[in-house]
Formats: sequence, C-alpha cells, structure tokens
Amino acid sequence: MTDGASGAPPRDTKSARGRRALYRARRRLRRSAVDYFRGDASDWFAFGVLFLLVPLITAVTLLDSIWCPPTALVLPVLAGALLLRPSSLVLLYAAAASALAVEAAMLGPYHLGPGRVTPGSVLVVGAVGAGGLLVAQLRSRVGVPWRGGGTMLFDLRERLKVQSQIPALPDGWHAEMALRPAGGQSFSGDFLVAARTGDGSRVLEAVLADVSGKGMDAGSRALLLSGAFGGLLGSLPPHDFLPAANGYLLRQEWDEGFASAVHLVLDLDTGEYELLSAGHLPGMQRCMGKGHWETKEAEGPLLGIFEGAKFTGLRGRLERGDVLMLCTDGMVEAPGRDLSEGMDRLMGEADRLIGSPFVGTAWRLIETVAKDLNDDRALLLIWRE
Repeated sequence: MTDGASGAPPRDTKSARGRRALYRARRRLRRSAVDYFRGDASDWFAFGVLFLLVPLITAVTLLDSIWCPPTALVLPVLAGALLLRPSSLVLLYAAAASALAVEAAMLGPYHLGPGRVTPGSVLVVGAVGAGGLLVAQLRSRVGVPWRGGGTMLFDLRERLKVQSQIPALPDGWHAEMALRPAGGQSFSGDFLVAARTGDGSRVLEAVLADVSGKGMDAGSRALLLSGAFGGLLGSLPPHDFLPAANGYLLRQEWDEGFASAVHLVLDLDTGEYELLSAGHLPGMQRCMGKGHWETKEAEGPLLGIFEGAKFTGLRGRLERGDVLMLCTDGMVEAPGRDLSEGMDRLMGEADRLIGSPFVGTAWRLIETVAKDLNDDRALLLIWRE
C-alpha cells in the first residue's frame, strides 16, 4: 500500500525542502528591501557595496588614471552621503582616504605628469565628504531618511491639494479654486478647506486662509492649520468656527502665529450667503442685474492676536448669473500699489474673462494679474448660472 493510501504525510523530498528554503529567502530579501527603502533597516548592505567599490575604483585608477582619475572616489563618497548613517559614513571616508594615499604612493609625485593625485584632488574629495557628512548628520537629526523624506513631503503636498478641493455642487452652481505658492515652490501659506454641511448638505462652507509668511516658511504651519480647520468645519455652527480657530492659533504660541481667513456660508438652494472675516480682504461680487462689481467686507480681527475676538458676519445673495470672488492679498498687493487699486484691477480682469468658459478662469486670473508677484496667491470663484 502506498503512503497516500495509508494516510501518511507526504515524503519530505530534497526538492520540496529547496523550494521552501528559496521561498523563505525570497521573503526575507523582499522584507529587507522594503524596510531599507522605508529607512527602517540597517545600512550594512549599502555600506558593504560602497566599501567594496572603493578598492575597485582604486584598482582601475592604478591601471589607467587618465580615464579613471583619483577624483573618481567622490562617487562612493557622494552615494554614501545619501545612503548611509553618519557612523557608517565615517568608516567609508576612512577607506576613501586610505585609497587616496595608496594611489598617491603608487602613481608617484603629481608633478611627474597628469593622472596623479594632486592637492586639488584631495581637496575635491575632502570637500564632497565634508558636505556629505553634514547632510547625513542633518538627516539623522531630523529622523527622516532620504529615501522616505521626499515621499513624505510629496504625500503632504498631495493631501493639502485634496483638502483644497471643492466638493461637488448641484446643477446651476460652479466653483473653482487656484493656488500658486511664492517662488514656484510646492508649499504655500495660503490654503482652502471646504465642505457641504447642513440638512441634506444644502450648505457650502468654505474657508480661505492666509498664514503669516510665505512659501516654505509658512507651508508647515499651513499644513497644520488646514488639518485643524478641516476638522472644525462642519463640526461647529458657522458663527463658532472663527472663534474656535482663533483659540487654536493662540494655543500654538508661534512666533508668527497669526493668520487671516474668510469664512463663506452659502445656501445652495436660495443663493443666500454670509461672509465672516478675520482680517481678510473683502469679498467681491459681480451682480449680473447691475452689471458691476461690489465689495463685501465683513469685520473681524486677525486670528491668533488676542482672546475673545468677535467676528461680525455680512449677508448677501447670489442671484442667477452672479459671481462671488474671494482671494488672498498676494493677488492684489504689490510694492507701491494700494490694495484698492489691486482689487480694481482684479475685478476688471475678471469682468473680461467671465464671458469665456468657466473652467480655468481662476488660473487665468492669476496668470494675468499676479503672475510675477513673489507672494502666495489663492483665488476662489463661485458662479451661479
């Protein structure tokens, strides 16, 4: 009777053991690779590869120093600055310095001809090593490996973009948001959070904020505030939002802890709205029936200045064909130009573009009015057909 008929376990053959061993090795290698690129694993593998690369480069240099000069040692040194921890990097630098000494002894004095170790070669390799060590120490102090640091910043930027998206609106309503950081950077001190609230989500609440500073200097604070504001929006009655945001900023105790903001509460059934402002620029409404723009300025102090701040709302209504425009000061503020002059120019350009297709109007306004200004710029347009 066979083993299968007797119910005995299958025979543990050499091929089966080999397949299991290969499977375990593959899993271990894959897990190690994932941990390494996340920055959670040891850097021994990268150190071993770079350490072996040093004598390989040295050997090639000794064979043909014209095609592989002594300064080629900057390649493992530079790669080590990106891949290794400071303690491992010092060992790699010691290997590179030893390799330079061997090359200098084997190739002879530098005045005998080209392709030898010169004082300039030593300075180049030393300077790259010193700069790399500073980068590695900074990366170690921050606690974010280079392999994951860029990914983390990219993810934060994308999350900020997602938070700035306007929720889908019912038929007859259009909204568009455009944001351009100062200096072409990826992070901005201006941001928008928006949500549909109220019974049946018939209310659109949107908060356009401008954090003190600009670009990367204000980007970290804007990321923090956008998350906090997004959590508060819709969780509190509209008139409680700005007082709660003001208290949040005061608790942070930042050196530059103030921000301006405008809070729009729009009824999508009737077109009635209320603007509440915290030291922000007035809103601008184009009245289709009157054929001109009107400024809508609510009263309130900047966020993060003092406790117990009061914010007085201003009510209005968007009729058919009306446009409501909210922006940050980067759109209208320029050296030697008054804010009212900048707002007049913005409204004039908006008048010219309103007749064109709505999609892309906000971006076209930034390109036309504030393309070259070195400040964060944000613009929100809401249009009722």
